[in-house]
Amino acid sequence: MEQDSGNTLKVAQQAFEYFQHGLATSDWEAFLEMLTEDFTFWFPTGKFQGWNVGKEQAREFFEYVSKSFPGGISLNLDRFTYNATTVVFEFQDQGALFGQPYKNRVAVSFDVDGNKICGYREYFGSDGRSSQ
Repeated sequence: MEQDSGNTLKVAQQAFEYFQHGLATSDWEAFLEMLTEDFTFWFPTGKFQGWNVGKEQAREFFEYVSKSFPGGISLNLDRFTYNATTVVFEFQDQGALFGQPYKNRVAVSFDVDGNKICGYREYFGSDGRSSQ
């Protein structure tokens, strides 16, 4: 069955809202509920660098993100692009990374399978430290 790009966008936008809420509040439950059990994700650096598999691994990752940014992260969405199975969100984010000022430009890609997110990839453009 071919996936409908309109449904893909709708599902990914809902997941992105939950993702944004998780970044701001450390409450990841709604986002995690949208993930498939065999969810895969790729992260460019640190403890979770490379490919990771499974919803429980994702839970550990997003809990780690929250510990890294105990005050939360705010973001401003710049744009998104999509096709029948994938939506890419580009945004600017800011907060405090382990107590140090943080600003970055980020792209996250959500792969959609039906009404769930089955894959996530994250890319960012700097080392995360600002010179404020």
